[in-house]
Amino acid sequence: MTRNLAEWLAYQEHVNVHSIELGLDRVREVWQRMGAPAPAKKVITVGGTNGKGSTVALLEAMLTAAGLRIGAFTSPHLLDYNERVRIDGKNADDAALIASFERIEAARKAIPLTYFEFGTLAALDLFARADSDRNGLDVAVLEVGLGGRLDAVNIIDADVAIVTTVDLDHMDWLGPDRDSIGREKAGIARAGRPVIVGELDPPAGLLDALAACGARVERAGLDFHVERHADGWRWQHRDGTAMELPDPALAAPVQFANAASAIAALHALWADDLSFASKDVFAAVSAGLHEVRVPARLQSLGGDPALIVDVGHNPQAARALAEWLDTQPPAHVHAVYGALADKDVAGVIGELGARIDHWHLAGLDHATPRGLAVTALAAILQQTLPQATFDTHAEVAMALAAARAAAQPGERILAFGSFFVAAAIVAERST
Repeated sequence: MTRNLAEWLAYQEHVNVHSIELGLDRVREVWQRMGAPAPAKKVITVGGTNGKGSTVALLEAMLTAAGLRIGAFTSPHLLDYNERVRIDGKNADDAALIASFERIEAARKAIPLTYFEFGTLAALDLFARADSDRNGLDVAVLEVGLGGRLDAVNIIDADVAIVTTVDLDHMDWLGPDRDSIGREKAGIARAGRPVIVGELDPPAGLLDALAACGARVERAGLDFHVERHADGWRWQHRDGTAMELPDPALAAPVQFANAASAIAALHALWADDLSFASKDVFAAVSAGLHEVRVPARLQSLGGDPALIVDVGHNPQAARALAEWLDTQPPAHVHAVYGALADKDVAGVIGELGARIDHWHLAGLDHATPRGLAVTALAAILQQTLPQATFDTHAEVAMALAAARAAAQPGERILAFGSFFVAAAIVAERST
């Protein structure tokens, strides 16, 4: 049967009765049946609670600036599924994805795969096949979907792993506290190979698990440091390597930590492989910081009042939004906010608190079965911030229209809470 891309994606949603099924046995077996080719000469795997997508984008930009051929796998997508698989900075086209899905289907036979597992295998397959006559890809950068130890991406042994942050999210799957979650995320590291720990105060569970597996741990604040100053910032490693760098093109103070982790990963990659060490590291890093783009990470969509969109959906991400708001010129802030039912909505609201002057709440129950209805969202807001002012809307587009009608020139509209919120905003702006 010939399927188009939309039909393939719909089919994949029902091949496995479980939308999420952690474990490597099934997906590894299918990959081995496909020959298990190396996706690239080197692999960098990026895990963590927040900051994964930005860190992948930073790595992609820096490595491309170094003249290397790069494959990048990320999830979820914002507007088009093709965004998940990029080769040489270009999204995979429908025909390539369909051909890969057909190969996966032929290999899996009776093995059930989840939607995410299909996508992971397709990315690995397309990376391995990328212009083999040109000696293939230099580096594949893979974003972990959920956790790390049992995530489908982990069938590939990373040459360098990054754990950006560890915070409370997906607790039904990963455990009740940061230590438990950290142990799951440590699973992407490999014995004798470098793993970059991007936050200054990582949980003991993460560090203990990394020590137990024998990985070469490099920690922010101990093995590499960031010093910000008026004209940019300085990245320095304990071995004496130092770079004076421009600010990242991505907004938000947290992007310095993401950039520092990306640089630490490249430093480890270049230190371990002389073929990479010959590249002009400083020029590549500086150019990557200047050129990097990733949608819906404090993305300014312009206008007056200004419209800012972000995918932040958990308390740690909300803290980053709050930190960014605190660095901005004072302005009345309208929030367009929607959430998934399995997220810590009270925690998100509590982190932003009084920085939001008015909440325009949007239901996401029409967008996804996981979406929170606006009545439930309003109840949580009222319980968490009894003095908050708000209005309610069935969908994101309606909430955005209300925010635009209410906001005055010089004020700010911040739309956040989920990829579903960000996608609706970006799609509306692109029509």
